[in-house]
Formats: sequence, C-alpha cells, structure tokens
Amino acid sequence: MDKLFLLSFLGLLLVAHGVAGNMVFDNIDMLEELENLDIEEEYEAETSPIPSWTSERGSKVLVNVDSFGAVGDGVSDDTQAFVEAWAIACKTPQSVFLVPLGGRYLVNATKFNGPCSDKLVIQIEGTIIAPDEPKNWDPKSPRTWLDFSKLNGVLFQGGGVIDGSGSKWWAASCKKNKSNPCKGAPTALTIDSSSAIKVKGLTIQNAQQMHFIIARSDSVRVSGVQVSAPGDSPNTDGIHITESTNVVLENCKIGTGDDCVSIVNASSAIKMKTIYCGPGHGISIGSLGKDNSTGIVTKVVLDTAFLKETTNGLRIKTWQGGSGYVRGVRYQNVRMQDVENPIIIDQFYCDSPSSCQNQTSAVNISQIFYKNVSGTTRSAKAMKFACSDTVPCSKIVLSNVDLEMKDGTVETYCNSATGFGYGIVHPSAECLSSDDKEYIIINKEEKAEVTETSREKIVHTEL
Repeated sequence: MDKLFLLSFLGLLLVAHGVAGNMVFDNIDMLEELENLDIEEEYEAETSPIPSWTSERGSKVLVNVDSFGAVGDGVSDDTQAFVEAWAIACKTPQSVFLVPLGGRYLVNATKFNGPCSDKLVIQIEGTIIAPDEPKNWDPKSPRTWLDFSKLNGVLFQGGGVIDGSGSKWWAASCKKNKSNPCKGAPTALTIDSSSAIKVKGLTIQNAQQMHFIIARSDSVRVSGVQVSAPGDSPNTDGIHITESTNVVLENCKIGTGDDCVSIVNASSAIKMKTIYCGPGHGISIGSLGKDNSTGIVTKVVLDTAFLKETTNGLRIKTWQGGSGYVRGVRYQNVRMQDVENPIIIDQFYCDSPSSCQNQTSAVNISQIFYKNVSGTTRSAKAMKFACSDTVPCSKIVLSNVDLEMKDGTVETYCNSATGFGYGIVHPSAECLSSDDKEYIIINKEEKAEVTETSREKIVHTEL
C-alpha cells in the first residue's frame, strides 16, 4: 500500500475530525501492520505418494489394520485391531498405518497416543464409522472418538472417510429437544499436544458434535479436507482451533450445523486460505470470555473465502464478563451469497437457555481489518459492531467492502466501536468514527439517513 496515499487520507481525517496528530501516525503503523500480516508456513510435511508403500518409498513398513483382525463390514467391532495395529506402527520407524480402501470399520472411542517413531504416515482410504447409539458410548471418553495425541512430524492422508454416525446424538441435544439436559458429545477427530502435523484430503462427516479439533498443538497444516453435516445438526463445528499456534487451513470445503471454523482461546498465527463455507454459522473467532474467563486470540488471516447461505459470515463473538483480547485480524478477498450477518462483532454473545447478566468487563477487540469483502445479505443489517460500552472495539478498518440486499436497504450498526473506512464501503460505516449509537442506512440511491436505536433492539443469541 502506498504510504503517501495513507498520509493524505488520514490527513483528511485530521481536518474533518480534529484528531490529535500522533493518532494519524498510529493509524498508519497499525494499517501497514495489518496489510503485511501474514503467517509463515514454517513446516511442510513430506507428502507421501498414494499408496505410500510403492517401490519409490521401499523403506516404508506397511501396517494394515486387516492384518490384525479388522473385518471392515461396518458391523463387527474393529477397535482392538486398530489398537494393536497402532502399537506396531507407532514404534516402527517409517511405517504406514493403513485403513484400506473398501472397508467400513466400526471403531469405538480410541486414544492413539505418541510419541511415535519417525516419519509415521496414517493412510485412511476406507471408512471409519462410530457406533451410532449414545447410551452405549464409553463413559471414559465422553468428549472424544478418534483422539491422536503427542505426535510429531506425522502425516494424515488419503481419500477415506471418518463418519461420526451423529444423527441420534443430534436428536438427543438440548438444542433439538429442550426437555433434554445440555451436555457435551464426542468430537470425531482430535489432534492434541502435537507438532509438525499435516492432514491432507480426508473427509470428516456427521460428527457427534465437533468434527475436527486441533488442540494445544503447533505447526499444523490442513489441506483439501472436506467436512460435512446437515445444516440443522447442533454444535457440529467444522474445524475448531484451541490453544494452538502456526496453523494453516487451505482448500477446505466445510458445511455443518455450526461454525465452519472456530478459533478460541490461546491461539495465534492462524492462516486460512481458500475456504468454502456453507451451510453453517460462518467463520468465527470465539466464543471467548464465558464464565468470566480470559480469552486471547491474535494474528489471524483469512485470505480468499466463499460463504453461501450461512447465518454469519465473518464473526467475532465474546461473552460479557470476560477479559483478554482479540487483536491483529485480517479478512480479505471474501465473497458472500445470501448470508444473514456478513460482518459481525458481538461482545454480548449469549448462547444460553436463559438471559445473560449484564457485566462491565469484556474481551477487548482491536485492529480488525476487512478488505475486499462483497456479496449479498439476507439481513438489512449487513454489518454489526455491537461492542461493550466499557471496553469498546477500536481500530476497525474497512476497505472495499460492498454488501447488498436483493430487496431493500442495507445498514451498519455500531455501538461503542471506532475505526474508519477507505475505498468503497457499502453500506456506509460512518458510525465507526464516533461513539454514537446509531444506524447508518443507505438506500439504493446512496442517500444516507440516520436513525436512533436503543440497546434493547440488539438480540444476542446463538445465530
């Protein structure tokens, strides 16, 4: 970006608003930092050809689950065969743990623990299915199904499927049946406490709850992964990142009943590139700050995404009463089609059957950059910046944002949010330049009308 242009533009802000001179230079530095924000892809796992044990890689040791008694008929319990095969593969250098093509392997909740020997490949070509009856689930593993932990330099790959058989779990959810208690359900695939991991080409579907969690890990690259579940399946996040750093998601297609991607506490240096999302609740940072907890997320980049018919687009969601911060986020080159809330920051998030108590503390949100975001919205409120009166959102930057509604006007809502826009910004976000609680309404003739609103008009529920 041309620094002279920024100086001229922000100089106009000085004249128009009487802003202190040093704020201009602060904004230039902040904007340049966001423009240049990128995540180094430090680790590139070695990609094995498929199949992994060809003569080109003759040193590989094949460990086939069928050789340990797996039947693969979708009815017989193949858990023990997987456990025994894993024990051999994990301790054998340059081995391939193979789930072969054509089989449907019924596997119960299982922990695949490391550390393992060098250059382990997990090759999934067939289908791994979970037991479909919640009441028979192993009570020792209430939140996990296939759990891989303490691995280093491991490659997951193949054209196979991980199927959580989640329909009965969804039916038992309190979000489907309000008479049922709210409780957690298993995640289909978990990678925990690991480093230098690559996941390539797998399909994960119909998870009991979340599909794929990356937890307490560093240097994880996920590419060409597909995640799918019905749009009404509750809490079925696609890829959930927690307490992790240096994570890259690329060329992933995700459609679920919850967030396509969710990034939560203690996560930093997250890059998403070429992400297809829908159905679902969008691409989210949060929720953060629940039960007065501290939430910190920094250095997040989304570059190139298409969201279709989702309830949210680019969302940051935090609970009242929390602490910590979200800082240094860049969304760019995003196209939306019939999205309910294309751009939304919600510091009053409340995913609870009862109303949430008003609290003064909040997770601080700043340095958020939206660039080249366009498309259509189902809601007149195309952009919402609903921020805390005591912990306002700041340094929100909009550049070349163009959101339209097929029939009707589009609006921007601001509460305690400051920032600025340049280039095309439609609907106008002039409300960011002050602390006034107002709607800026733009009709198709580009005429602006300002109307007052009250806090009571903001409905903060799970979207």
